[in-house]
Amino acid sequence: MYDFLFQYYTCSTGQLEAWHPAPHELLLDTAEARERFAAPVYRATDGVIRRDARALNSRSRLKLASVIELLKATRDRPAHFGCYGMHEWAMVYGGHDVRHAQIAPLRLSQGQVNALVESRPVACSHFDAFRFFAPEAKPMNRVPLKRATRYDREQPGCIHANMDLYRWAYTSMPWIGSDLLWQSFELATELRVLDMQAGPYDLRAMGFEPVRVETVEGRDEYQRRQRELSARATVLRDRLIDVVGAISNGSD
Repeated sequence: MYDFLFQYYTCSTGQLEAWHPAPHELLLDTAEARERFAAPVYRATDGVIRRDARALNSRSRLKLASVIELLKATRDRPAHFGCYGMHEWAMVYGGHDVRHAQIAPLRLSQGQVNALVESRPVACSHFDAFRFFAPEAKPMNRVPLKRATRYDREQPGCIHANMDLYRWAYTSMPWIGSDLLWQSFELATELRVLDMQAGPYDLRAMGFEPVRVETVEGRDEYQRRQRELSARATVLRDRLIDVVGAISNGSD
């Protein structure tokens, strides 16, 4: 359930736990603070320590600018809430690469899994989920996805696009501060739980009840929670756009 957040994403636990102040926060200039918050990222002046945006080179600014571009493009597209988590089912269609079989069995038989994928519209807009589809399931996806244009279909209803706010937060560290990073991580954790609860695996032995998207009631629950988490992601996305935008423009 949670290992994914440290395997797919590349922020280590040490990086996650290394605290940094928010852009508007100043630190009291002490010997201990100077040791922990050193140049070139930080500078000490007039009794306080603050981040020094001059430490960002042109390559780093371009990287942050690309993050902003993606976040804005995702924000400005219509949100879609009709996928019902079918990407996880499409990954194991036909018995292809049942990745967690040694940890958790499938909730339904392979025949029932196949029938569900075939009976539902598959509408995944996130390339990094789509690329793990079983080969036979890829043509079923109603959204055309290619690696070269992997971010062109990102939209704010997608649980994986919203989970990726964590990626863009740690990509922007230490400039955005740990509060925003942790809020993104905590949201990603909740999104991951929903993702797996709605999937084909039986996780009840681990304490996670399934969201039975094979039923009308389960799809209603999935969409309700997806919308709630998307609303929280919208707030975080806007904050990241504001904070990272100010840094990339040199106004930290």
